[in-house]
Amino acid sequence: MNKVKRFLGMALAALMVVSSAAGCSSDTASSESTGEPTFKIGSIGPATGNNAAYGLAVQNGAQIAVDEINAAGGINGYQIEFSFEDDESDAEKAVNAYNVLKDWGMQMLLGTVTSAPCTAVASETDNDRMFQITPSGTAVESVQGHDNVFRVCFSDPAQGAKSAEYIATKGLATKIAVIYDSSDVYSSGIYSAFAAEAENQGLEIVAAEAFTADNKTDFSVQLQKAKDSGAELVFLPIYYQEASAILQQADNMGYKPMYFGCDGLDGLLGVSGFDTSLAEGVMLLTPFSADAQDDKTQAFNAAYEEAYGETPIQFAADAYDGIYAIKLAAEQAGITPDMDYTEICEKMIEAMPQIELDGLTGIGGITWGEDGEPNKDPKGVIIENGAYVSMD
Repeated sequence: MNKVKRFLGMALAALMVVSSAAGCSSDTASSESTGEPTFKIGSIGPATGNNAAYGLAVQNGAQIAVDEINAAGGINGYQIEFSFEDDESDAEKAVNAYNVLKDWGMQMLLGTVTSAPCTAVASETDNDRMFQITPSGTAVESVQGHDNVFRVCFSDPAQGAKSAEYIATKGLATKIAVIYDSSDVYSSGIYSAFAAEAENQGLEIVAAEAFTADNKTDFSVQLQKAKDSGAELVFLPIYYQEASAILQQADNMGYKPMYFGCDGLDGLLGVSGFDTSLAEGVMLLTPFSADAQDDKTQAFNAAYEEAYGETPIQFAADAYDGIYAIKLAAEQAGITPDMDYTEICEKMIEAMPQIELDGLTGIGGITWGEDGEPNKDPKGVIIENGAYVSMD
C-alpha cells in the first residue's frame, strides 16, 4: 500500500490559493507550462444552488488530494491536472458539464456529486468507456449495470440497512418514527432498506411519514404523528435543509426525541439562519468524522482548514479518498497519460478490485468489488457543542 507524505501536501496547500468560485473550473498543473504530459481528472458537482455545500466540499477535498499527490511526484511519475465543473445538481447540466470536460481532454472522472446527475452521466461514461468514480452519488442506479463506474460512498440501501443495524446494536431506541421524502430517490431508497433491516433487528417503526418536493416546508403533521406514536427516535433519511426545518418546528411544538440521519444531514450546522443549538444531540451515520485523532484525519483537517478556512465534511473526505483510489488503481494498472481514455478505463476496471485504500472514510481499509461498491465500515457521530463527535 502506498503511503503519501501528507506533510508535503499540507505545506503546499498552505502556499497555494485554490479557487472555489461558483461555476468556475479549477486546474492545477498545466501540460503547457511544464512541457510534460499529465493525467487529466475531471469532476462534476453543484458549486451553486441548494446542494452547493456538497459540491464545493468535493471540489476542495479533491484539490487537497491532487496537490498532495503532485507534491509527492504524481501518479506513475506524471502530474495531475484537475478541473471541476458546476452542474447545479441538475442531470441535464451534468451531462453538459461532462461534455465540456471531454473537450478539455478528461481521461478519468471523479463525479458526479449527487445521485440524479451521477446516474445520467454514468450512462454517458459507459457508452464512451470513460472511467468514473463517484465520491457521493448514492443511488443504486448510479453504479449498477455500469462496469466502468465505482463509488466511494455507501449506496442508499447500504446506508439504510447500516443505520438500522447501528441503532439496534448501540441500543439507541426501539420505537422509531421516520420522516422521508417520497419524491426523492435518495430518501425513499434509504427508507425502504431501513424498514426492511429494522424488522430484522427487532426495531418497531411506529410512524412512517412522507413529504414531497412540492410540500417540504411545513412538517407539523408528520411531527405530530411521530409524537403521538410514542417514537423515541426520529430517523431522517433526508437532506440537511429539510432537517433544519424539522428540528425548528419540533422545538416549537415541544417535541424532543432523538434524531438519527445519514450523509444527507452533513451540512446541517452550516444552514444560514439556523439555530445550531437545535442540532445538539443529532446523530448521523457517516464514514468520516473530522474529530478523529488519527494522523491521516488530522493532517487532512489541517490542510483543508488552511486552504479553505473551515472544517471538512464527509463529502470532502469522500472526494479525497476518490482521488487516492484513482492513484492506487492507476499505479496498479501501470497507466500513462499518453493512453487513450478508453484504454485507461479498461485497465482501471481491472485494477480497482485489486487495491486497498487506507483512506479517511470508514473504519479500516477500503476495497471495491467488481460491482463497483465499496467495502468499509461506517462511523457514528453525534453533534455536541456545535461539532461532530465520534460515537465509536
